[in-house]
Amino acid sequence: MFRASRFDPDWEPHPISHPSPTSRKQKHRASNLVLAFMDCEFGGLDPELHDITEVAVILTDYRLAELARGEWKVLARAERISEEGAAIGGYSEEAWRGAPPLRQVLGELNDLMPANTLVVPAGQNVRMDVIFLERGYKNCQIPFPFDYHVIDLATLFYSWSLISGERVSALSLRQAALTAGLIESTVPHRAMADAELTLETFRHFIGRLALREPADWLPEAKDLAVERIDTSEP
Repeated sequence: MFRASRFDPDWEPHPISHPSPTSRKQKHRASNLVLAFMDCEFGGLDPELHDITEVAVILTDYRLAELARGEWKVLARAERISEEGAAIGGYSEEAWRGAPPLRQVLGELNDLMPANTLVVPAGQNVRMDVIFLERGYKNCQIPFPFDYHVIDLATLFYSWSLISGERVSALSLRQAALTAGLIESTVPHRAMADAELTLETFRHFIGRLALREPADWLPEAKDLAVERIDTSEP
């Protein structure tokens, strides 16, 4: 079950009463930053052996307000889809009949990108999606439209756990969404559903970050000191 959380479009992460010239420049640069919350499904986990089967992207501005979205089933080669990958991603030949080839999907994805804007991939374990997409763009000889930086939900979830003092048992999308109260149980892997859930979970934890003292259970630096061993010759 998926439940959307309310996101305040007027929320400011770091309000500044009297911005300096430097901060004005930073705000202008930030306004030209777009995040691409993405999720792909694959025929397996090896980009050299498996094809992309589904792509979904939700574009937001730097304050996480949605700008545009797109999703595509992708024509994939049967020999490059494992049984496990098909089961996880919901792939079937019947459901994918008539799906466009990867070259067309990547071209339409590029058409969705805003011009002259830095577009940063965002998501859960988004580096995996980027690896598959980079390979696809290279093979299709289409310019890669995304920045080389990525923003990952797992890092935000971990950061929230440190600030809040709430220990987490895993850094998965499921665990983050369960902790946020956005789902009640496991949800099927589908590209757009995962992209939407990732964005809503991201919004949830961003809205709950605040400047405060570190949680009591955080270790002190002295507790992490490693005894030095003299390895010099006697």
